[in-house]
Amino acid sequence: MILIQRFLAAASIVFGLASLTGCAATSMIAMAVEQTPAAQGLCLTMGCAAKEIAVYAYDKYTEGDPTPCRQLNSVARALSGRCGPYERGSLVSKDVRASGLPQCPLSVAARDPALWPVLPELLALGASPEPCITPPLAALAQAQACPDFGAASAESLQALRWLATADARSVHHDVVRMLSCPNARSAGLDRLLDGWLAQGQMPARALGFSPLAALHPDHLDSPFARALEAQGHSARDAFGGYEGRLPGGFDLALRGANIAALDWWLDRVPELVQRVPAVQGNQSAWMPLARVLQSSYLVDAAEQGAVVEYLLARGADPLRRFPHDRSLTVLAFARQLRSPSLGLLEAAVAAPPAAIRLAADAPRTSAHRGGVSGLTLTQGE
Repeated sequence: MILIQRFLAAASIVFGLASLTGCAATSMIAMAVEQTPAAQGLCLTMGCAAKEIAVYAYDKYTEGDPTPCRQLNSVARALSGRCGPYERGSLVSKDVRASGLPQCPLSVAARDPALWPVLPELLALGASPEPCITPPLAALAQAQACPDFGAASAESLQALRWLATADARSVHHDVVRMLSCPNARSAGLDRLLDGWLAQGQMPARALGFSPLAALHPDHLDSPFARALEAQGHSARDAFGGYEGRLPGGFDLALRGANIAALDWWLDRVPELVQRVPAVQGNQSAWMPLARVLQSSYLVDAAEQGAVVEYLLARGADPLRRFPHDRSLTVLAFARQLRSPSLGLLEAAVAAPPAAIRLAADAPRTSAHRGGVSGLTLTQGE
């Protein structure tokens, strides 16, 4: 409908001004007309005045549209995503030095896997990550926490590795999360983390974030995580503020019902089962048992009952009061929500404290990636 309205508006301008005479069209107007078949036809039949009219009408018709691809420089065109596929060797050095883009070309190319083929040529022609407000790899991690690195070419992967080693700002909470995720490990990119640690780029209590909190939950039981602990990084130090957009490691493990990762955290910091401290200035402390009752919190809402059972077995208290509302307990909150886990909480309150134990003291049926089945509340003596 909008397209039709624009066409009618342009047509009314053309025919309303078609009686004008004269030949004042400039070379710029002529060039525009040469690119506009409709205007070309009108010029042939009505003369130079029609040329001006047609160009004016065409400008009105396309007002607000993106800049035509033919008017973009080589870098802007390669990164536009609408000007056809990138062709290797099409970039011009002067455009790399001054792209005219509102954002750093390396960050634009890095954050979109479809544009990764542009990265090697940008770097070969001298593009530098230093002018980028957001480090290119951080831009990628914040756009996609675990990209499909397996679909990237060897040249693109090498360009990403170069950014990780050449840009010191890549040692970043969100980048560590991305490089330790399953797709990155499959592509061997987690070895970049090993390199950072070996080169002294991840000193304990000297970074702006905790590498343990930044690790993907699946990478906590790894030689790298054990090396971090051996060098002084601690789970108890993992709840300070940090620059980044991705959630902390304990939060992510809870969202994903990752029992192996939750065990890792709770074995080291048992009080997390009751209360997780705020890690950012605009947040408040929160209670895992209350958080999982919210239907939108868990990645798989069907896991709620099993995660509630797990937290109760680890000592979570249904009668604990909210930090921001001392009149509200977790149990009362569950009643307000009419939570499907309400019966589990009521049973836990009614049972003697010693009656709740972790059934998974025996072998668990599923100890990883959302596997929380096999955890039950058991009546004791």
